[in-house]
Amino acid sequence: MKANELRRVFQNYFEGLGHERIESASLIPHDDSLLFVNSGMVPFKPYFLGNEIPSSQRAVTVQKCVRAGGKHNDLDEVGRTSRHLTFFEMMGNFSFGDYFKEDAIPFAWEFVTQHLNLDPERLWVTVHLSDDEAADIWHEKVGVPRERIQRLDEDNWWRMADTGPNGPCSEIFWDKGVEYGDDGGPAHGGEDRFVEIWNLVFMQFETDENGDSHPLPKPSIDTGAGLERILAVLQNKATVFEIDEMALLIEAAEQVTGYKLGASESADLALRVLAEHSRTMTFLISDGVFPSNEDRGYVLRRIMRRAIRFAYLLGVEDTVTPSLVDAVVKIMGPDYPELVESHELVVSVVEREEVQFRETLATGSKILAEHLSEVPAGGQLDGAVAFTLHDTYGFPFEVTEEVVSEAGITLDRAGFDAAMQQQREKSKGARKDFGTAQDAADIQKLVEAQQTTEFVGREFFVDVEATVLYASEPTDGKMAIVCDKTPFYAESGGQIGDTGMIKLGVIEAKVLDTVYAAPEIVKHVVEAGSADFKAGDRVVLSIDVDRRDAIRRNHTGTHMLHWGLRQVLGDHVKQQGSWVGPDRLRFDFSHFEPVTDAELNAIEDLVNAEILANPVVSHEEMTKAQAQERGAIAFFGDKYGETVRVLSAGPSLEFCGGTHVRNGLGDIGCIKIVSEGSIGSNLRRIEAVTGIGVVELVRNLDSTVTSAAALMNVAPAELAQGIERQKQQISDLKDQLAGAMSELALGRAAQLAERAKEGRLIERLDGMARDDLANIAKTLVKDDRIEVCLLGGAPSGGGAALVAAVKPGADYNAGDLIAVGAKAIKGGGGKGQEFAMAGGKDAEGIDEALETAKKTLG
Repeated sequence: MKANELRRVFQNYFEGLGHERIESASLIPHDDSLLFVNSGMVPFKPYFLGNEIPSSQRAVTVQKCVRAGGKHNDLDEVGRTSRHLTFFEMMGNFSFGDYFKEDAIPFAWEFVTQHLNLDPERLWVTVHLSDDEAADIWHEKVGVPRERIQRLDEDNWWRMADTGPNGPCSEIFWDKGVEYGDDGGPAHGGEDRFVEIWNLVFMQFETDENGDSHPLPKPSIDTGAGLERILAVLQNKATVFEIDEMALLIEAAEQVTGYKLGASESADLALRVLAEHSRTMTFLISDGVFPSNEDRGYVLRRIMRRAIRFAYLLGVEDTVTPSLVDAVVKIMGPDYPELVESHELVVSVVEREEVQFRETLATGSKILAEHLSEVPAGGQLDGAVAFTLHDTYGFPFEVTEEVVSEAGITLDRAGFDAAMQQQREKSKGARKDFGTAQDAADIQKLVEAQQTTEFVGREFFVDVEATVLYASEPTDGKMAIVCDKTPFYAESGGQIGDTGMIKLGVIEAKVLDTVYAAPEIVKHVVEAGSADFKAGDRVVLSIDVDRRDAIRRNHTGTHMLHWGLRQVLGDHVKQQGSWVGPDRLRFDFSHFEPVTDAELNAIEDLVNAEILANPVVSHEEMTKAQAQERGAIAFFGDKYGETVRVLSAGPSLEFCGGTHVRNGLGDIGCIKIVSEGSIGSNLRRIEAVTGIGVVELVRNLDSTVTSAAALMNVAPAELAQGIERQKQQISDLKDQLAGAMSELALGRAAQLAERAKEGRLIERLDGMARDDLANIAKTLVKDDRIEVCLLGGAPSGGGAALVAAVKPGADYNAGDLIAVGAKAIKGGGGKGQEFAMAGGKDAEGIDEALETAKKTLG
């Protein structure tokens, strides 16, 4: 059985058992505690926590996962062991309060023995020490002999965190045979012999903050079966690198490197790394992660650079990652169509990253080799060297660490960390949320009672009557109020929350912000005052309509900018973040170079032409499948259910649940880009204004131009010419002043020549430019009475200067004279025979410098 068949067979089996097939979620989780989706249950976490209600109580999925970075960091092991991967696929079936152990265990056993045809005599099972129920089901209902059911402690207990859902788990193991290690089952036998292929998690308890566990009212099931590990068993392969899809990627790696598997241990390792990492980089970039120096982007960059480095060390001079991406898309694209859609983008990203990193590798490797040559065998490389390579040359610490390890010496990690700590700038974003643990508990009660907030703010804006479901105690002058309905839009999808008023009787309170307390539960952040809000109160809600209208214009304008960017720059442009407020909009997108002025003008012209044409804008609700069939584009970071809203604005068709202009694009008025710049590697940011914002921008610019023209005493239309004339006048005056100063300096030289003694002249001249000092010294040594001239002074611009001039043929060296005095002014300079000049920071050392030089002359 091959990979594509196993995916299909697994999903079909559980669909036949009433499970809803759920497509793999993005690798970017909607969970701030995780960098990547690292297990099959992550997308379902809100269901297990009770924060959201699933569309079905049974689900089946084949979830793409990445484990690299954080506590799940197997990166350095990849390629060196038979089973470690950074990218893998986790097959799983889930029950959200529906069936439990008595069904989950037989389901798993039937699948592995009857649908995968694995020999039951080679299957072992583990359960938790305390889980007699699971052990009995395995033996009495399924028929596994007691001697092949082993009990483990912590290895068979699953926890989401220190608090929250948890429970025992049961694992199915495959016995690979005596050639792979000792007998004794998973608990006592060889680790390479007994391979875990499926983990069944029984969520039946919840642990509170006091550490006490309580039975869950609706126990649930979360299972995970590693696709790659099961394929290794089905295809009778010793490692996951030999299964069908991975073997094809190994072949692709062989083609781009020119090495065949088996040529050498180091080459084999490189081929495995290239094959494995190619999947990870392709899927991550396809899902919207770009190489950078922070968070997910940093992990992606590490993975890419590790692969590139292995190819580099094999002597491969051409880029390898584009061809590897092509192979991944060809092999896995049929099961993951998003790879096909983003193929061109992924290739362009990896190629650019590899070219840049190869330049870094060449420079950094040379510097590192020089330092390693000075370290004795068994010695230690100074952490400061690793930091300099990292900070100055962009040479990754992990690469330094690996090279040092291969050289048989150690690395001063403490020294590196100390250097990093000194230059690391820490910043923490301000939290919008507030409240106590009791507030969170009360909100959770609303979730459990399915008391949600109906958003009516697309049709109604003011005087909306509602019932208070929850009101918190005031904290720092604020309180949280949840109602059964609201016209207030809660911050999401980049659009900030509404503000306005909430009225209790005749008493009004300001709504300062609106956010989600939980999915479908809107929290109004209210200025605490004289109103005593409580659950059950009837209130009247009104948003700030003018502010909302400005936000509408900016939000629809954001979608139009996205369209314009893709038209002018290419389809590789993808939205990477946005912020939509009443006064401006901000749009972050993927692109590899600065957007030129000509391109920005073209984008503005395209977008404003559509706005002036004023096509009708529609904002419809439909199923996710219908939206995808119509070609709607999803926005980065947004989470979509089965029912979505789609914005059709002229040529733009995109998923969006925000608020938008109601009639036609003409409601935007006009759009003007005010800035464009880089916010990271391969990431750009545009800021723009619309509607009244454009009028205010033009008015402010007009005022600035008028004021500047008045200062220049020209008409506003002639401001540029007036500035040019003024610049020329200033330049002419500077030239005249320089000429006068030079004449003055030369005149002074004649006076100074009278002070020469025994062919030497040493003087201090403050307040003169460095060039003037140099001219005076050069003029003086032309005098027959002077062989050597040394001048020092404090220029008017600050600092210190030393100049030395020697007559041709004289027995002195200007550079040597400067060198002995430069230390006194904390500076340095040239090394010429007949002329040298030095600059320094410390004017107080000028006298000492001249005296030192005088002693050198003898």
